[in-house]
Amino acid sequence: MLDRLPRHEPELKPPVRPPQLLGPSDAAQEPSTPAQRALRTAERLFLHGRFLIQEGKPEDARRAFDEAVDTLLAVPAEDAGRAQIEKRAEELIRRIRRYDLEELGAGEPPDLLPLPPSPLEEILDLTFPVDPAARHRSLEKVQLGASQLPLTVNDAVLDYINYFTGPKGSRILLNGLRRSGRYRQMIQRIFDEEGVPRELLHLAQAESAFQPAAVSRARAVGMWQFIRSRGAEYGLEAGNARDDRMDPEKATRAAARHLRDLYRQTGDWYLAMAAYNCGPMCVERAVQRTGYADFWELRTRQALPRETMNYVPAILAMVIVAQNPQQFGLPPVDLDDPLEFDTIRLEADTSLALIADAAEVPLSEIRDLNPGVLGAAAPAGHEIRVPRGAGPAVLAALDLVPEPKRASARLHRFTAGDTPASIARRFGTIPAQIAALNDLEKMEEGALVIVPVAASQQVKKSQTVRQSAASRRTGSKTRTALRAPSARKPAPRRTAARR
Repeated sequence: MLDRLPRHEPELKPPVRPPQLLGPSDAAQEPSTPAQRALRTAERLFLHGRFLIQEGKPEDARRAFDEAVDTLLAVPAEDAGRAQIEKRAEELIRRIRRYDLEELGAGEPPDLLPLPPSPLEEILDLTFPVDPAARHRSLEKVQLGASQLPLTVNDAVLDYINYFTGPKGSRILLNGLRRSGRYRQMIQRIFDEEGVPRELLHLAQAESAFQPAAVSRARAVGMWQFIRSRGAEYGLEAGNARDDRMDPEKATRAAARHLRDLYRQTGDWYLAMAAYNCGPMCVERAVQRTGYADFWELRTRQALPRETMNYVPAILAMVIVAQNPQQFGLPPVDLDDPLEFDTIRLEADTSLALIADAAEVPLSEIRDLNPGVLGAAAPAGHEIRVPRGAGPAVLAALDLVPEPKRASARLHRFTAGDTPASIARRFGTIPAQIAALNDLEKMEEGALVIVPVAASQQVKKSQTVRQSAASRRTGSKTRTALRAPSARKPAPRRTAARR
């Protein structure tokens, strides 16, 4: 990932010197390996670049960010400490990339970028012959571990085990498992509370690749892909200002309760999984038509939609391989770090940009933590997630802003030489309004300046973002349709009814 950030070589200006953050008492804490020293220097340059953005010096900020990336790229691949800091380095680059897109004009704002496809989308049209010998070899490898979900291994499951342990399928599976680390602890906690097998978290990989903002052609939304009516049954509100289907924790709670209800209706977890895919009435009609309340019997009789018949075997294959990837010759999975955040309750309608200013992070980071908030501002009474440890500082900063102005105001760190006019130019507002709320002549370095911004400008920008994002998502298949590997491409089929 280190080679993906655009490079901007600073040829005409001297290097940006990172600020000295360590005092004499910290000498013993200085990193000892080249990789550790590079990471420390890169972090200093990042903090300096962020400060330069606050000062309204975007070119200097870009140079500082570029030098931070160059510092990381210069670490030799064989350095003994590189493996240990790789994850921290990627996180730093991700943060730099956000500032580069959002503040420095390097590309489209993150909100306008198209959603990545589901990791299982590549298997929609697989065409390779069935190999009985491969099935036999796979069966020899399968050693089922402890599981809350009954695990069946048959030809349909082995086909998917074969694929997920092959070159393409293993990349798809391992990437999804890695991303699951952001939400795994939360999902398992909620599933335990609701009495749902933990292994069913793999439904979220099949449905959305653990993308909280995923949207399907059928307008199913979120990590668990709820349509509006089904989500409303489980308390997920969906309107212009917020969509709880995109809130990872609320949607997971709804998905757990829905799966539990489906299990109570069908008496079988495989039928519950099938009903989650095609709807409970679809499964009920298949049972009534055939007289069999058994998923594998319904599959044999082709009584379910094609997608559903292959949805369950694919989930089971993911569960089995994920139990012990090394058993199948795959590398161990290095899970993404769990999301960590503080939660604050808003006393008034509050701009997400204002919250980002208070937390001193890019707006996209606040949006990532709060994907269910669709507009420029979150409503009064709403609980907002902010980076871990930032909650008290954010609340203190918001208290400086009069409640009626929080829906559109911004915050700026005062530096020597700031004037109402210079600050107004940066935020596109009126100097007199800044002067009316702040006495800049008496301000100390680093104090927060309240910047009134016209609410209509923020609302218009937010609507443009949502409309552009929606237009890019139209027609994209972010929900996975699963088809079994076969020797020929299947004929077109009807789409299974959404739950």
